[in-house]
Amino acid sequence: MNPAEFLSLLHARHCQRAFTDEPVSRGALEAALSAAGQAPSGKNTQPWRVIVTTGARRDALSNALCAGYDAGAKPQADYDYSLQPQPEEWMDRARACGYALFELKGIARDDVPARKAHGRENFTFFGAPVHMILHLPAGAERGNFLDAGMFLQNLMLALTAQGLGSCPQYSVAGYADVIRATLGLPADRWIICGLSIGHPDPAAVVNTFVPERLPLVDFVDWQQ
Repeated sequence: MNPAEFLSLLHARHCQRAFTDEPVSRGALEAALSAAGQAPSGKNTQPWRVIVTTGARRDALSNALCAGYDAGAKPQADYDYSLQPQPEEWMDRARACGYALFELKGIARDDVPARKAHGRENFTFFGAPVHMILHLPAGAERGNFLDAGMFLQNLMLALTAQGLGSCPQYSVAGYADVIRATLGLPADRWIICGLSIGHPDPAAVVNTFVPERLPLVDFVDWQQ
């Protein structure tokens, strides 16, 4: 792969939110996970761990998460994802992203049932046949999260290179206890995020959604 092809791959990756029921081969998943494992980590500690669910286990996890969501259980993740309160510029971008996605899906801002259904799609994994759970030791520090983030990015790019789609999901981490109970993880493991994986549905309009990215001038400071 030449530099232009690699850079094109980086731009090609974006969240997919509709998948076909075509199975994903274990070979493709192993190739992506092996590539992801090449990510750097502090002193080669490689703190990440992954559970891959397919078939009945994937369905059991989805059903358990949907049950919690449908019951109105308050999400309680193992860690805070972001600063609170968030900087206003972050909030502006988050709102713009959310409103644009709702508009594409034809969901009015005051349509509570439609917005509820939209949220529930996170826990059906958007129909993806594979769902992975990324986890770290409880009490993991910022550097461990940095390592895990580089692993996750490697994984998503490796999937994209094979024509697969993915969607990283902090949303499922809000039901960390449900995930631990369903998958048999001990209490000393923190649920970092989920990752839905499959063949993107080419007929789904939602898969055309790509949020606007900042131009270089807004996040790069050149100093000489």
